[in-house]
Amino acid sequence: MESHVQPGAYKDVVLFLATAGVVVPLFRRWRVSPILGFLAAGVLLGPYGLGRLAHEVSWLSALTIDNPDEVAQLAEFGVVFLLFTIGLELSWERLRRMRRFVFGLGAAQVLVCMAAGAGTALALGQPLGAAISLGCALSLSSTAVIMPTLAESHRQHTMAGRATFSVLLFQDLAVAPMLVGLALLGRQADAVLTPNLLVAFAPAVLGIATLVVIGRLLLRPMLRSVAKAKSEELFVAACLLVVIGSGLVSAFAGLSMPLGAFIAGLLLAETEFRHEVEVVIEPFKGLLLGLFFVSVGIGLNVPLLLDHPATVLGLAAGLVTLNATVVFGLALLFRLPWRSALEAGLLLAAGGEFAFVILGQAMEGGLVSAPLGQSVLVAVTLTMIAIPALATAGARIGGRRAAPPDLPPNPEAAPGPKVLVAGYGRVGKLVGEMLNAHEIAWVAGEEDQRLVEAGRHAGARVYFGDASRPEFLMRCGLAEAAALVVTMDNPEGAETIVEVARQLRPDLTIVARARDARHAKRLYELGATDAVPETVEASLQLSEAVLVEIGVPMGLVIASVHERRDGFRAELNRPDALGGRRRMARRNAG
Repeated sequence: MESHVQPGAYKDVVLFLATAGVVVPLFRRWRVSPILGFLAAGVLLGPYGLGRLAHEVSWLSALTIDNPDEVAQLAEFGVVFLLFTIGLELSWERLRRMRRFVFGLGAAQVLVCMAAGAGTALALGQPLGAAISLGCALSLSSTAVIMPTLAESHRQHTMAGRATFSVLLFQDLAVAPMLVGLALLGRQADAVLTPNLLVAFAPAVLGIATLVVIGRLLLRPMLRSVAKAKSEELFVAACLLVVIGSGLVSAFAGLSMPLGAFIAGLLLAETEFRHEVEVVIEPFKGLLLGLFFVSVGIGLNVPLLLDHPATVLGLAAGLVTLNATVVFGLALLFRLPWRSALEAGLLLAAGGEFAFVILGQAMEGGLVSAPLGQSVLVAVTLTMIAIPALATAGARIGGRRAAPPDLPPNPEAAPGPKVLVAGYGRVGKLVGEMLNAHEIAWVAGEEDQRLVEAGRHAGARVYFGDASRPEFLMRCGLAEAAALVVTMDNPEGAETIVEVARQLRPDLTIVARARDARHAKRLYELGATDAVPETVEASLQLSEAVLVEIGVPMGLVIASVHERRDGFRAELNRPDALGGRRRMARRNAG
């Protein structure tokens, strides 16, 4: 039977997967950001890298990406997934609290950088349409590169990191008005002054309203229904539908797909599915972001850089200097310490991925000449490649500074110690009530959607998800937790959670529910600080009740129960406790 599979059609995918398999481990071993590896791989595998030599050395064509346009189209989903996960880490309430920096610092940065870029272009002899287009394109930074870079260095929650995110968020919101305005500018010179602009914005406003309304009405019920089906594959499919569907609705409304995904993430941020969705989406986000960075490297026009190095490098240096200076000055006006202001300036100094979209539209509309547009895009690509280095320099300057109250806080921050409760059945619910009685903050994870729904209805912080997965435990705050209580009645599940948690946190206090003495012994071996066998506790409670009822003083009963419990615990902690008991039982039987 003849095969219809054409191996060559999958060459680009195989090249990317091979790149990811080599680049990520190698660069992590070198303690260098994998982003730089993906960018370099894109340059090497693109038409301006090995592709230029493939005409002379035929076998090099096997190591060249043939369809960079298709790769770039798929790579756009990396930014979509990134904005979705950013939305998951926030909420409408947190967004309201950070409005001063989003709509204050962010708006000021976009307007001032746009005016400065357009003014510089006018001074260099460019027409008004070209100057405005260049000002818009060069005022936007790269969310797709900056946010992963901050996350890798664990600086997204510093003062500079959160201020940077606030500015990036406003930039993403500003993309749609820029594109609409430039489209009208290409049609008529005075378009920005006509009522047509308001009419053009109507679909964008309607699209956002539709996303919010549909999201609030449908997202939570849909995921609840999927969760009750207890199918991991179906839950993954539902998560992908939410991300891609919200992006497409946003695109149909004339907005960017990442903005729609960000709104969907915001709508899910306060639901019980937040952490499980994060765990499910993370692998897709990582792969697609890697593909995005490869596509950026592919787009670097190396021949143009070699033909006009002074022009391109001068544009890149001017862009970095201008943006860094503007952001630094504005951050000082918004009362950020100078070190944090300088770090934010360095982070936001480079150009971003939306410059390709804006300048592409401007060149198609005849606002910007093709040679100038290509030179600027090469300069923007160089600045994006320099972001990890700029971030490293900024981190050395900025230090570890806490964020002010009106910047977005750590989503899981809570006063006092935090306890994680794995399982929210009858035992987990009682543990939560006892923790509440002592005003101790806690979070629970549960796989049964009905129990999660009941707990959320009662006001408890219960999240749907599998607590045996390391990613889910970390999303719930295991890194900062004081203790973990495992209340599951599934012995194998409890053992897995104890083992995983002990590997992640050797210093963590772990208290686990055990079915019997043998199970408790196994939990101790896996790293539990304390294991509570149901059979032993039931026996002790029965003994306590009967002794009190027949007249033994309460104090003596409590003391004897505690003594017996300590004896059981010491016996179970002996390395040969159960083995010795089994040998004795065999001798007695004989």
